[in-house]
Amino acid sequence: MERHLQKEIEKLKKKILSLGAMVEERVRMAIQARETRNGDLATKIIDADREIDEIEVEIEEECLKVLALHQPVAVDLRFISAVIKINNDLERIGDEAVNIAERVINISKRPPVTVPFDFSVMAEKTEAMLKGSLDALVNLDVDLAYKICLLDDEVDEINHSIYDKIKEAISRQPDRVGYLINLLLISRHLERIADHATNIAEEVIYMIEGEISRHRMDEFNPDRAKP
Repeated sequence: MERHLQKEIEKLKKKILSLGAMVEERVRMAIQARETRNGDLATKIIDADREIDEIEVEIEEECLKVLALHQPVAVDLRFISAVIKINNDLERIGDEAVNIAERVINISKRPPVTVPFDFSVMAEKTEAMLKGSLDALVNLDVDLAYKICLLDDEVDEINHSIYDKIKEAISRQPDRVGYLINLLLISRHLERIADHATNIAEEVIYMIEGEISRHRMDEFNPDRAKP
C-alpha cells in the first residue's frame, strides 16, 4: 500500500510540474504579446486556455482520489494538500495570462499612447517570482520560497507607481482613457500573477516545514533569503 501511495505521489509531482511549465510559458507569451502589441499571439493564449483548465481538473481529481484511497498522513498529507492549492493558483495564473491577452487585443487595435513608464521591470520581476516559486517546488527549497514571498512587496510598489502615472496620463490625455485603462489592467494582472506566485511559495514552505506562513512574513529573518 505504501509503495502504491508513493507511486501516486510521484505521478502527482510530474503532473503539477508539467502544469507549472505550461502556465509559465503562457505568462511569457502574454508578456511578449504586450511588448509587441501582437494581437495574433494574444489570441493563441486565449484559445489555449481550456487545456490548462482541463489539466487543473484532472490534478484535483487525482488528489482527491489519493486522499480517499490511501488516507495519507504527515508529509504525504501535507504534499497533497499543498498540491491542491498550488494547482488552483496555477490555473488562476493561466487566467491572468488570458486577461493580459484580452487587454493586448484591445490596445493592438488602437494607436499607441506615450506614457512615462514601461512594464519591463514589473514583468521581469513577476516572471522571476513565478519561475522561482516553481523552482522552490521542484527542489523543495524553503529558503528560495521565503525569498519569493519577500519579493511580492516590490511588485506591489511598482503597481502602485504605475497606477499614479496612469492617473496623471488620463488627466493629460482624456481622449485616450480606454487605452490607458487597458494598461492599468495589465499592471493589475501582472501584480495578481505575483500574488499567486507568492501563494505557491507559501505552500512550498508549508509542505516542507509543516507551518502556515501566510500573514507571517514580518516574523521572517530576511538574511535567510539572501543568496
